Amino acid sequence: MDKGNPRELWEYMLTQVELSISPANFNTWFRNSFIVRIGEDGVVYLGVPSQFFKDWYLKKFHALLLKIVRDVSYEFRNIEYLIVKDEHRKIPRENRNIRGALELPLDEFYINKSDNLNPRYTFDTFVIGSFNELAYAAAQATLERPGITYNPLFVYGDTGRGKTHLVQAVGNQFKKQYPGRKVFYLTSEKFVIDYTDSVQAGTANRFKDKYRHYDLLIMDDVQFLSKKERSEEELFHLFNALHDTNKQIVFSSDRPPVAIPDIAERLKGRLASGMTVDIGEPDSESRMAIVRRKASSHGVLLSDEVVEYVATSMNGSIRELEGMVNSIICHAQVKGLSPDIAEVRQSLRSFTRPQKNISVKNVVDKVAEYYGIDEESIYEKTRRREVVRPRQVIMYILREDFSISYPTIGTKLGGRDHTTVIHSCEKIKREVVVNNELAKEIQNIRTLLV
Repeated sequence: MDKGNPRELWEYMLTQVELSISPANFNTWFRNSFIVRIGEDGVVYLGVPSQFFKDWYLKKFHALLLKIVRDVSYEFRNIEYLIVKDEHRKIPRENRNIRGALELPLDEFYINKSDNLNPRYTFDTFVIGSFNELAYAAAQATLERPGITYNPLFVYGDTGRGKTHLVQAVGNQFKKQYPGRKVFYLTSEKFVIDYTDSVQAGTANRFKDKYRHYDLLIMDDVQFLSKKERSEEELFHLFNALHDTNKQIVFSSDRPPVAIPDIAERLKGRLASGMTVDIGEPDSESRMAIVRRKASSHGVLLSDEVVEYVATSMNGSIRELEGMVNSIICHAQVKGLSPDIAEVRQSLRSFTRPQKNISVKNVVDKVAEYYGIDEESIYEKTRRREVVRPRQVIMYILREDFSISYPTIGTKLGGRDHTTVIHSCEKIKREVVVNNELAKEIQNIRTLLV
């Protein structure tokens, strides 16, 4: 990766962001953002479509994005956000002629502007196994008689199981089979935002008309409509309008319709009125097939030993599995060689997770060992610097990785007040974003706790 190339840097940042947030959030918040330029002062200027997005980035994503670019190079000091209107994509005049031209945003590469579909998500790239074959068959059957056979099609499963890939594959195949018909994909969160904006702008009727024109409407992560009463009401009427005219509707969720809390029973009934299928946990053979497919799509051939190690080293989601493969691909492209098993074990240490049933004492022992200090000093009232930092790291890990309450942490670590624990955790949380060495230390400690 050329760290001075906005396009390559942005693509790398996106691969890292995808590992940290849900597909729904990723598609909602990152589809229309891009790096405008990289300043000589080490500031990365990120283009976003509105003030609302800018505020949200600063509140929710700034720390994550800053950590990602700082991991690439210490030369990157900060990220600043520029509002660039989506319909024009113009470069501010003062930014012209910097590195030639504005780098293309993400949607120029992946997302089709007219329907929000990602052309990478197709049935050809969808790995089929026992865990998802029923959902795959239902998706295929839906396309044979759209609007009639399975309407709506409701796909559910835990995060990272491939739901977004499957429902978008339906959309992309629909475009091929029925070129004269219209399809549109969106997340339920985007639906709520659009509806709220239309009400505030007095354009609610235009909003209603927009969605009724589609022959296939795909809504991802519909569980986020919970407690959004006005948006639920709007979706209920939209559902009826589409269903009554044999327009196909596809939903995805992390749970079946009956298990979605705090939504109206009549909407719940509509969601469950067609075909409901789940995507389970992938078996080992499917996981290995996913690893091979992902690596080969980037021209990297992995040995059977490496494939098996990656597929069985953790029981996370498919998204996490693909994140592991992305890391291997990155190392392979840098070195120009396919990695051996030793290199893979080393490169994937950051993906390991600590056990949730580990004791506080065990965390203290491992951290004290890592920093080369006496474990008993952690419990003492000393303010020696060589003890204070390890103690703060222990508090941070206990809180972040094991969700132990602040008062309990204080009690376990020598009877300290909970406000001291809060201060320590917040201090490490802030520093880990900008201090690469500290981030690596914590990463290494986590591998010791597995």
